[in-house]
Amino acid sequence: MKKVRCAVIGVGRLGIVHAKNIETGVKGAEVVAVAASRIESAKRAAEELGISRWTNDLKEIFEDENIDAVIIVTPTNTHADLIIQAARSKKHIFVDKPVTETLEQASEVIKEVKENGVYCQVGFMRRFDPAYVTAKSRIVNGDIGQPLYFKGISRDPGSPPESFIKTSGGIFIDLNIHEYDIARFLIGDEVKSVQSFGEVLVHPFMKKYEDVDQSISVLNFHNKGVAQIEGSRNSSFGYDVRGEVVGTEGSIQIGSLQHHNNIILQDNKSYHDNIPDFITKFEDAFLEEVKHFIECIQNQVKPTVDEVDGKKSLEVSIAATESFKKQEIVYL
Repeated sequence: MKKVRCAVIGVGRLGIVHAKNIETGVKGAEVVAVAASRIESAKRAAEELGISRWTNDLKEIFEDENIDAVIIVTPTNTHADLIIQAARSKKHIFVDKPVTETLEQASEVIKEVKENGVYCQVGFMRRFDPAYVTAKSRIVNGDIGQPLYFKGISRDPGSPPESFIKTSGGIFIDLNIHEYDIARFLIGDEVKSVQSFGEVLVHPFMKKYEDVDQSISVLNFHNKGVAQIEGSRNSSFGYDVRGEVVGTEGSIQIGSLQHHNNIILQDNKSYHDNIPDFITKFEDAFLEEVKHFIECIQNQVKPTVDEVDGKKSLEVSIAATESFKKQEIVYL
C-alpha cells in the first residue's frame, strides 16, 4: 500500500503537533509540504519538521497531484474556502474545529465533499481520547443503562490574547463546541434546544466583542436526555477537562485534572501536578485522530466524525451564542 502524502496548511502549535504525529506515529503516511500565509513561518516549520518543501502559495498544494490529503489548521474564517479548494482538487481533508464559520458555509462544504468523492474529518479530538472512547464503549454495552445526563467541564488556564478573541467566534463556538460534540457522541442523540448564560469575570476586554470568559449551556436532547456544559477561560490552576455521564443504572466519570500518577505527601498535606495545557491533555487523542484519518483514506471508508458532525455541532454552538445574546431558549 502506497504512502498517503499529506500537506499541512497552518503552522501554529497544533499544526506542528499534527505534522509530527504523521511523520513519527502514523504508518503509511508522510508530510511532504508545509504551507503558511507567511513564507518565513512555513520555512521555519519545515526546518523544524525536517521537511524540504514549504510555500505560502496554496495553489502549489492544491495543484500538486502527488499530494493526497491536506491538514487544515488555520483561522476559522479560512476553513470553508480551503475545504472547497481541497475537495475540488480531489484531496482528502482533515480540518480543525469548527468546520466553518456559518451553517450556510457548512452546507456548501458538505455538498462539495460529497460531489468530489473525498473524505473530510473534523478535529474533535475528545472522540479519540482513551477515557472518552472507553466511556462510549461502556454506554453502548449498557453498563449504566440509558444515558440521561452529561456534565461537561472545559476550563482553559487563561484567555487567549485579544487578537485571537476578536475573531474566534466567541466562547460558545471556539471553546464549548468540543463539549457540545462530545455530548452528542456520548448521549447518542441530537440536540433539541439550548439555553446559555455567561459573564465576564476576569477579562474585561471581552465585553467589546460580546464575548464572555465564563459560561454555562443547558442542552435538551430529543430522547429527553440533558447536558450541562461549563466553559471557562479562568482556570488559573491548570487545564481542566472532565465529564460525567449519568444513566438509569449507574454513572461514568471521565478524565481528571491530575497530570502524573503521583501524589506528593508532605508537611501535613498532599497534592499532585495539574495538567498544564490542551496539548498535554490530549496528546494521545491527537495521535489517534490522525491515525484514524489516514486509515480511512487507505481503507476507503468515511471518518467516524465528518463534515456532517461538524455542521451539527456548529449548529449547537451558534444556537448557544444566540441564546446567550437573546437571553432565551433557542430551538434547533
